[in-house]
Amino acid sequence: MSAIDVNDAAFAPGKAARITGLVLSGLLITFLTFDGAIKLVPLQVVLDTSAQLGLPADPASARILGILTLGCTLLYAIPRTAILGAVLLTGYLGGAIATHFSAGSPLFTHMMFGVYLGLLAWGGLWLRDVRVRAMIPFRASS
Repeated sequence: MSAIDVNDAAFAPGKAARITGLVLSGLLITFLTFDGAIKLVPLQVVLDTSAQLGLPADPASARILGILTLGCTLLYAIPRTAILGAVLLTGYLGGAIATHFSAGSPLFTHMMFGVYLGLLAWGGLWLRDVRVRAMIPFRASS
């Protein structure tokens, strides 16, 4: 197995790709910051939804989820730790998918929403970060 040189021009994203990646990542960060913030308060809708999903409907549990969401999002937002943040968000979103599956939520609107967010996270990161492009090449380097 050969080492991948991230300085190779084949992995460097163009200006349009970097901007698109930043926009996608920014949308994800904005959404997850809002999601984490409403769990910190926590709003009544958060407690009601938690009960419907079979999760504890107490403010302390909602706050723990809010702190986890905001922590993973913060790691994702910092370029130096973005890959770690994406990995942690992927695990967090996988738990959300499993929760919706066990609650019998609708497939494309609820259960797959975690997949959509994960694609947004990794897609945005792939478009803007040469390290991710080197790890996940969609084309063979020559």
